[in-house]
Amino acid sequence: MTHARGLALRVGTPIAAALVVLAAWQLYALASGVRESTLPAPTQVFSALYTDRQLLAEGAGVTIGEVLVGYAAAILAGVVLAALVHTAPAVERAVYPWLVASQTVPVPAIAPVIVLWTGFDLRPKVILIALVCFFPIVVNTVDGLKAAEPELLDLLRTLDASRWQRFRLAQLPASLPFVFSGLKVAAALSVVGAVFAEWVGSSSGLGYQILILNNQTATSDMFAAIVVLSLIGVGLFLLVGLAERLALPWYFEARSGTP
Repeated sequence: MTHARGLALRVGTPIAAALVVLAAWQLYALASGVRESTLPAPTQVFSALYTDRQLLAEGAGVTIGEVLVGYAAAILAGVVLAALVHTAPAVERAVYPWLVASQTVPVPAIAPVIVLWTGFDLRPKVILIALVCFFPIVVNTVDGLKAAEPELLDLLRTLDASRWQRFRLAQLPASLPFVFSGLKVAAALSVVGAVFAEWVGSSSGLGYQILILNNQTATSDMFAAIVVLSLIGVGLFLLVGLAERLALPWYFEARSGTP
């Protein structure tokens, strides 16, 4: 009963907050007389979601494909580099500062250059999405690999455990909660990278639709595309969170105090 109540609170509270915001938004749009091209009411956005459902579904399919490929590339590259940084201090000294510096470069500024180098196919989109998702994965994985208890590592060394055994028994389990935290942040950011990529080098996808609709001042339709983009990001975030719960039951049991 307590678990069901906690779940209802976690789900019901954000839904109630969203309904309050939507109601206030609707009342403001009606009372102020603001033009639809400036700020559409929620009912107008919902109407656009239904009217443009076919177009939005096609754009969502393109964007989801780009996001999944770019996100997978970021995971692979991020985890591999984090392992190298952790195992080789020289690599950490040489590479880590440049990783931090890379985050000061705005993605929209380098997006046209990447498109110029790679063309107008899937490659620039995957690269840009991976660049946006890459940093939180690397940083959290490196921190996680350093989070293993020194006492446990010393014990394993005393037992003549190999480096691989120390990694499997101590460092990997300690790093997984950090890794999943980075994956969840990257999941939320992945749609941002997709939008940037589609703005500069695409003729399809939700980001491209938003750009065209903005030029046409079709604000309700543009908001509808933004809603679908948000749902994609939230959906990917929830899928990663579900994978985390399935992969780390011991972690959540410890956090909840379950014996």
